[in-house]
Amino acid sequence: MANKILIHVMKKNGGWTKVSEIPVLFYPSQYTQEKSVNYPVEKAQVGHRIQFVGSDPETLSMNLFFDTYESGEDVRAHTKKITNLMEGNPPPVLKVVWGELNFTCVLEHVSKSFTMFRADGVPVRATLDVRFKEYSDESTTTANTTSGSTTKVQTAKSGDNLSSIANDAYGDPSKWRDIADENNISNPRVLNSGQEITVPPA
Repeated sequence: MANKILIHVMKKNGGWTKVSEIPVLFYPSQYTQEKSVNYPVEKAQVGHRIQFVGSDPETLSMNLFFDTYESGEDVRAHTKKITNLMEGNPPPVLKVVWGELNFTCVLEHVSKSFTMFRADGVPVRATLDVRFKEYSDESTTTANTTSGSTTKVQTAKSGDNLSSIANDAYGDPSKWRDIADENNISNPRVLNSGQEITVPPA
């Protein structure tokens, strides 16, 4: 008999410990894990620039099937255990465990579909489309310390001035003074080719 998927609810008390677990009634036919990196595109004087700013948390998506037709029980008694994992401020950290899958995460998204009902309208079959997002102490700390910081360093080319750099960075050449103040530049029209210019957040 195949092992059921277990969703462990975790709590940090020095280290992470399991405080409860939720078994899923049926295992899914498949699951999807996605990982991406972040390359924001910036408009430049000629073409576009891309700059690597980090990787995004991995996601785990699957369909969870619930069926209580034979017992006649309200299937929402089971689906609610999953949807409640989005409650709290913040919601709990989870660990999805199934065979070799061991994914520490938070529940990011749930979509519910009820597809079979008793004569009185009580649902007895449901599918939850769920998406979990990777969680780690390290990535959370990094996100907090870098949140809102988009400072960049740009190398001046021949013919560049602070107005043109401000136009590239902000879409507004009149914001050259912010860049001048950041770099202690007194003459915004004179830049040396190859000079590194720090461009502060907009």
